[in-house]
Amino acid sequence: MRQLADWKADVEEVVFPGKICVPYSWTVGSTLSKWYVQLRDDGEIWANRCPSCGKVYVPPKIKCIDCYKDMNDWIKLPGTGVIETYTVVHYNEPTIHPKKAPFVYGVIKMDGADTGLVHLIGGVDPEKVKVGMRVKAVLAKERDGNIMDIKHFKPIA
Repeated sequence: MRQLADWKADVEEVVFPGKICVPYSWTVGSTLSKWYVQLRDDGEIWANRCPSCGKVYVPPKIKCIDCYKDMNDWIKLPGTGVIETYTVVHYNEPTIHPKKAPFVYGVIKMDGADTGLVHLIGGVDPEKVKVGMRVKAVLAKERDGNIMDIKHFKPIA
């Protein structure tokens, strides 16, 4: 009896190099939409706090990942924090990221939050970035309602 996958043995594969444009749109949901609107319109970074365990999330969550409670308690953060870990990117890939290498991504534990926010570290030589370094958010001059409304985090002198 012939198996379903046996047809592949009788077919020559043909590959056509090229690109296919697949336009689509998606939503980040009500919680992140609210966060991005605050960031865009007021230049403020907000978080939400679990009413049960008190854990503070940035970016905000719909439900607490520890106790699964709805997250409706919003708090404004000062826009400062500490680098928990980081990596220096040494290659250019303009289709993925417009910055020229080397550049730094870090996990910033925002003051007043219990979780880390992954973002660019700028305004400093990549070789001088350190774990524990205090940083503050630098907002983009023109904001569009996305994560790049935070241009980068720079060291606090």
